[in-house]
Amino acid sequence: MLTYYELDSQNDNSMLADKQLQQLDLNLLKIFEVLYQERNMTTASKVLYVSPSAVSHAVKRLRCALDDDLFVRKGHQLEPTPACKQIAPGVIDLLARLRKTLQQCGRFELAQTQQSFVVAVHDALEPLVLPALHKALSHQAPLASLKSVKLDRDKVTRQLNNRHVDVVIDVARAIQSPIRHQKLNSDNFAILMSRCHPLANQLSQSTYLSAEHITVSNRSDGHVVEDISLLQMGMNRQVKIRCQNYYSAKAIVKEAPLLLTLPSLIANELVDNELIVQPLPIPLPELSTHMYWHQETEQDESIIWLRSAIMQTVS
Repeated sequence: MLTYYELDSQNDNSMLADKQLQQLDLNLLKIFEVLYQERNMTTASKVLYVSPSAVSHAVKRLRCALDDDLFVRKGHQLEPTPACKQIAPGVIDLLARLRKTLQQCGRFELAQTQQSFVVAVHDALEPLVLPALHKALSHQAPLASLKSVKLDRDKVTRQLNNRHVDVVIDVARAIQSPIRHQKLNSDNFAILMSRCHPLANQLSQSTYLSAEHITVSNRSDGHVVEDISLLQMGMNRQVKIRCQNYYSAKAIVKEAPLLLTLPSLIANELVDNELIVQPLPIPLPELSTHMYWHQETEQDESIIWLRSAIMQTVS
């Protein structure tokens, strides 16, 4: 049996919790969730699409409501306090369950929905996906909106877990539950080159390997997919330029005797009167494109429609 003093202590704790709850709102908890995961105000503001000052103001309100610093600055990072680490898993879990519950509320009507669909897609794949997906959205869900965001492979699982992204489109990669995936298509590599290139219509394995190349990657270093495959076959090539997107590479290829190796679907999108597309003279493994989503959205009618639209668009 509880004593009078124990009952009194429980009542005080309950009253304190009620007071704290009155000072909080859902937006504050969402900001707390992202800040705990990102550990940086600027990054958190980008994820939430709000200003850094809005995040800073929210942290002040949270500190006041919970009577704890919550985050302590260490260099460019924010380190959670012990109290913050203690409550964070519970808050994040509650938000995830709330999102799942709200998804089941009401009947989804495609023609009437004002939902904002968010797709994370690799830069190179965006021109192949976005125009057709926008067309499908305009015809079937004219009141909805579409947002394409930059793909960050290190954060894919986190973004899908937190529902900051509905669907991810990227090359095939290792993934674990609760993330699901489906193959969209397969593609072979091709060569984009100037019509005036000395090797135009004369590509062979030896001339390809001895030529100078341009490659595309948004990473500052490390081998790209085609070089990994070549190295596994005991082959190497000379990369003279590394740039961040295929449009820059295309402009350079027009002016310089360089070869650009890329998926044939993208090559056919980029080719013009000054360029030609040639088959890669070395049989590299196919490049597969996959779609990724969170298993908790599998019964969400809006995400089911989005996945179906992407499947029809890409394949």
